[in-house]
Amino acid sequence: MRKEYRTIKEVVGPLMLVEDVEGVKYDELVEIEQKNGEIRRGRVLEIDGDKALLQLFEGSQGLKISDSKARFLGRSIELAVSPDMLGRVFDGMGRPNDRGPELIPEKRLDINGAPINPASRDYPSEFIQTGVSSIDGLNTLVRGQKLPVFSGSGMPHANLAAQIARQARVLGADEGFAVVFAAVGITFEEADFFINDFRQTGAIDRTVTFVNLANDPAIERIATPRMAITAAEYLAYDLGMHVLVIITDITNYAEALREVSAARKEVPGRRGYPGYLYTDLATMYERAGRIKGRAGSITMIPILSMPEDDVTHPIPDLTGYITEGQIILSRDLYRKGITPPINVLPSLSRLKDKGIGRGKTREDHADTMNQLFASYSRGKEAKELAVILGDAALSDVDKLYAKFADAFEQEYVSQGYYTNRSIEETLNIGWKLLSILPKSELKRIKDEYIEKYLPSAE
Repeated sequence: MRKEYRTIKEVVGPLMLVEDVEGVKYDELVEIEQKNGEIRRGRVLEIDGDKALLQLFEGSQGLKISDSKARFLGRSIELAVSPDMLGRVFDGMGRPNDRGPELIPEKRLDINGAPINPASRDYPSEFIQTGVSSIDGLNTLVRGQKLPVFSGSGMPHANLAAQIARQARVLGADEGFAVVFAAVGITFEEADFFINDFRQTGAIDRTVTFVNLANDPAIERIATPRMAITAAEYLAYDLGMHVLVIITDITNYAEALREVSAARKEVPGRRGYPGYLYTDLATMYERAGRIKGRAGSITMIPILSMPEDDVTHPIPDLTGYITEGQIILSRDLYRKGITPPINVLPSLSRLKDKGIGRGKTREDHADTMNQLFASYSRGKEAKELAVILGDAALSDVDKLYAKFADAFEQEYVSQGYYTNRSIEETLNIGWKLLSILPKSELKRIKDEYIEKYLPSAE
């Protein structure tokens, strides 16, 4: 039986100070029992001699410290895991939230885990098909990669997240594929959208869902992504599955971190976020990847909404340093009605070259990808020139590039949220668009591929 303490001295917001403690460890779970039997949970945030600073999960509102007692549990936050997790919905603390039966755990895992040792990492090299042309064709997702989506407030990143969760799969593989979806600090309507979407499309059967609502305690937001990654580690490394982790919205997570940091009176860093934001994000992101000798893998798509669409804001800025690229959503494309509004030019997948080509996607993938990027970029420049100088200032070739840019946005990028394109379809659409341009302009593609794949003029 763990020792109980009636030496609670102070409560400030979600923080509580307990004095005269012995043998208490950092990150240890604690229960605060009130006189009426109500129990609130928290964890040890800091230890100074015989004083322990606690962080309450449910907040301190209505808590009477004079007749409350603190009980330290000797363990940190754990997630009960089992193969039966698939198809279930949990709250932000890992409790079943779908009116289903309680989970009978196979084991309990510490949610803090550990980043993968770089020496034991296996290089990501296998293509994951999301069914979204802008990602599969131009910013390819590779198994074991961390590829964030940078969005803005009011943008349809929720629709894109649900689409990827529904459609993602590893090609030509018989291994199990699962999705772990964590919704952090979202509204009830958004949570309802995700869960109903997964149920209606049947994606729920291979999905483990964690939902932390905006009206849940901010402290819970800090645990939710780690719950999801812990579930993914179990599915990947214990059950040998390939797991895609989607976390939305990392910005809400960082705001919760800032709130707790302010309550602790820590010296703030950039824009008021704690100075350890980079380290904290890295402890989550770096748990994704592939491990030598293990069958499973964890691929991660963190989604974050950039305040004021500012890509230099600390959250997207630091995320970009840790992850291998980014998918950027464009407000201009969104206003044009392009769905999903992915801006392919500033988007980047640093590992795309490793997951494409003969035997993985198709032999012509790399060449067509480079040609589409170059042609779309030149088409955008031609359109900007036409705005300033008028169409008469454009050469005939420039006019073709401008036409290509419009067709590219409408046919390649804009596909809706319920169209699931195979990689062959995506590549063929690319070739169809490139046929708008003269053959002499296709300088980045080998002649043999042009002869084989370019549609002949009708």
